[in-house]
Amino acid sequence: MPAKLSFKPLTASTWKDFEALFEAKGAPKYCWCMAWRDFNNRQASSSAQRKQAMHERVKERVPVGLLAYEAGEPVGWCSVAPRDTLMKMSPDQDEEETGVWSIVCFYIPRARRGEGLSEKLLEAAVKLAFKRGAKAIEGYPVARTSPSYRFMGFLPLFKRHGFRQTGRAGSRRHVVRKTKR
Repeated sequence: MPAKLSFKPLTASTWKDFEALFEAKGAPKYCWCMAWRDFNNRQASSSAQRKQAMHERVKERVPVGLLAYEAGEPVGWCSVAPRDTLMKMSPDQDEEETGVWSIVCFYIPRARRGEGLSEKLLEAAVKLAFKRGAKAIEGYPVARTSPSYRFMGFLPLFKRHGFRQTGRAGSRRHVVRKTKR
């Protein structure tokens, strides 16, 4: 289990920490967590364009996610944001429904995997979304055996944290939801 962790939303003041985490060896600097966010020329955009698009959202104070810290250093990331700031995540999604937040990505450096960071990131993401007014939170995890979309988390993780399955998003991703009590 990791040492004492703290969590901070990605804001202008934590941007440099996000950069450090995403620019480290093996990090997803090719996507900058923009895979599910719409922006101009999304499909053909470069890494630098994706980074700039994320930075613009942060400067505009659009909620995009939170960082995990240990001893003041960023050690993990979870994308948690209002669902209406993302692309349509499921064919069954009711786009008229308001107050839904989505968890679409986790990033933990390879050397830190298996320490329980995803559990703590999920707990912090749920707390943050409800604190900021979410009525419900959705996730789109896969089975542990899935060959793709593993960055979206695994189904057992979400189930352990009280999410219930409500549907499917494609052939691999499950749609899970947790509502505010």
